[in-house]
Amino acid sequence: MNPSHLNPSSSLKSRFTPRFLRALTKINAQKPISPSSPREIFQRYRRIKVAADKSMAYSVRSRRIWSRAMLWKLRSRSCRQLTSSRRRRSVKTSTITSRKATMKKTSHEKENKATTGEDHQVGFVGQADELREIVPGGEAMDLCNLLDETTHYIMCLTTQVQVMRKIVDFYSL
Repeated sequence: MNPSHLNPSSSLKSRFTPRFLRALTKINAQKPISPSSPREIFQRYRRIKVAADKSMAYSVRSRRIWSRAMLWKLRSRSCRQLTSSRRRRSVKTSTITSRKATMKKTSHEKENKATTGEDHQVGFVGQADELREIVPGGEAMDLCNLLDETTHYIMCLTTQVQVMRKIVDFYSL
């Protein structure tokens, strides 16, 4: 009997781990300008997060809606970054500060709605909408697919955490 049938996450681990380790090797090969600067730490965090997400989505392949949505999001983000880095940046300071103010305002409004319960829907429908926001590609799913994709997504995230813990344990010896 095949052991991967007994534990479906073992085959997922065997596909995810080499991809993720290759991505971490590439990230580690990049020499930081200043390893302790907050900006550099944040950039390394983002690279590791993207590497983990991309490795997991490629490991699942296109069999799942959430993996296709995540890969599409990562590809479109990298395309936007390439086009924006090619263009010259001539953004006025006032535009930047107005965007920051708008972002703060919208996040503050969301907090107020959450605390006052204005936006709260009753029962399972509200919880399903919250799941749709969390699971990549969940906005376009019906309830049955949403629950199935959520189950698989959680299993994949659990696998991701287990592999990351093993890497940390290995290097902390």
